[in-house]
Amino acid sequence: MEKVHVFNHPLIQHKLSFIRDKKTSSKDFRQLTNEVGMLMGYEITRDLPLEEVEVETPVEKTTCKRLAGKKVFFVPILRAGLGMVEGLLSLIPSARVGHVGLYRDPETLIPHEYFVKLPKDCDKRQCIVVDPMLATGGSAIAAINSLKLRGVKEIKFMCLIAAPEGVEKLRKEHPDVEIFIAGLDSHLNDHGYIVPGLGDAGDRIFGTK
Repeated sequence: MEKVHVFNHPLIQHKLSFIRDKKTSSKDFRQLTNEVGMLMGYEITRDLPLEEVEVETPVEKTTCKRLAGKKVFFVPILRAGLGMVEGLLSLIPSARVGHVGLYRDPETLIPHEYFVKLPKDCDKRQCIVVDPMLATGGSAIAAINSLKLRGVKEIKFMCLIAAPEGVEKLRKEHPDVEIFIAGLDSHLNDHGYIVPGLGDAGDRIFGTK
């Protein structure tokens, strides 16, 4: 099965064009990021398990399907990943949310973990790791390492924008993890930023510099 999925849906590509635009305000950036997250979520959750249940319609009893068992939890990589969670929760309001906090050394670009909080039953749930950017791949790899150390077995990674270097590195370190991307860009520059990219996602989501 192909492990890297790049979305070409017209609505996602349309919204992504405004997300990239430097003139887009923080308010609109946040809204668009959540909207794209929700649209991507439909495809990412395609394989969630279902079970049959009996319901009574106004006409008669029938058999329907509902999500089965321990479903899913989302893990935004702090802080920028928070900008995509609301859209996913609008699809699955009952989902749990864990958090992994990482900061990247500006000189070495190496990520350092400073916070992890996960649901107690995380080993029984499908996990979707969320971060707007997959640049060098370091943060995604560190977050997934942290999750696996805590017993999480089924992991997917979702981002708005990715660089080929980061995709290749993540595939090499975690070949079992499916990667979902709204836009695959050209390359990384000397500072580890994706080109053409969208700038610093965290700053644009929260209006900081």
